[in-house]
Amino acid sequence: MRFLHTTLPQRVVFAPRASPRAVARETARLGARRVMLIASRRAAALADPIAAGLPVVLRHEEVVMHVPAEVAERARAAAAHAGADAVVTVGGGSTTGLGKAVALTTGLPVVAVPTTYAGSEATNVWGLTEGGTKTTGTDDAVLPRAVVYDAALLTTLPAALSVASGLNALAHCVDSMWGPRADPIDRALAGEGIRALAAGLPAVAGNGGPAEGSRGADGLAGIEQTLYGAHLAAVAFASAGSGLHHRICHVLGGMFHLPHAQTHAVVLPHVLALNAPHAPEAERRLAAAFGAATAVQGLAALRTAVDAPRALRDHGMPADGIARAVPAILAAVPAGNPAPVTEENLTALLCAAWRGERR
Repeated sequence: MRFLHTTLPQRVVFAPRASPRAVARETARLGARRVMLIASRRAAALADPIAAGLPVVLRHEEVVMHVPAEVAERARAAAAHAGADAVVTVGGGSTTGLGKAVALTTGLPVVAVPTTYAGSEATNVWGLTEGGTKTTGTDDAVLPRAVVYDAALLTTLPAALSVASGLNALAHCVDSMWGPRADPIDRALAGEGIRALAAGLPAVAGNGGPAEGSRGADGLAGIEQTLYGAHLAAVAFASAGSGLHHRICHVLGGMFHLPHAQTHAVVLPHVLALNAPHAPEAERRLAAAFGAATAVQGLAALRTAVDAPRALRDHGMPADGIARAVPAILAAVPAGNPAPVTEENLTALLCAAWRGERR
């Protein structure tokens, strides 16, 4: 057994129904006295109690999916103008991503408070979109110094979005089995992440979703399991690196402005079906984590149980987009992907995902 594994330095706080106090403590640990709080207008009600306990000098509301470069520049300028010495983000992956974009050029420390299962808060990966192309990179400067997870903040997340976001997290686990830098520790974290996500997602998807029927202790327990799984997934992914699944989704998201979580949820079973036969050890780990005979069957059963998104065409991808996307994806295929990727099988994969064929 020969490998090199890096564990990223970050404080992780699970604080059910106690995020305002927890965020105030984590921000104080940084010595912050002029906080830029990033939260969209839709997340304002969740951010208000947190903001009340912080020395906020600026509340920034312009949050856009895939973090357009011009949006990032405006946020950086606003932080500089306000003299901010720390950033607190309250929201999903786009909000966390904007905080990272500010940190990338300013070096300001970030405290992240996730309200979805996106996982960006636990990685040192940044992403910016410009001219229809999404560019990603890694830089330890963007890794939030602390993450505060509060299951109560996700009780109003609609069931459909909970499912898509949770399956996005599960995609981090799958890519971590065979990403460019995947190692045994990544695979162990990813396996536990899948087990937690497979246990939690049906709970948050049931009874109309947490917004309608799961506000009590059982509902919070399901959300906490899903948050726990999403965190493990992101930690594994940060180490293993971006595999074929994420390369495909980043091209599609940037090129066609597709919704991030739903795109990942749709594409995942098709990439798994392509790669699993060529990675028998990883396939066995995945199957065991799902508690199924095969990884493909395990994912299919979970997707059926939570009524997962199925077709890219349902989320805004044009039919002629397949031919346009193939060359860009082929140029981004990571070295060492378990299955050979050709124009022919990639086109077939995208066609199946566009139509919503079951895997």
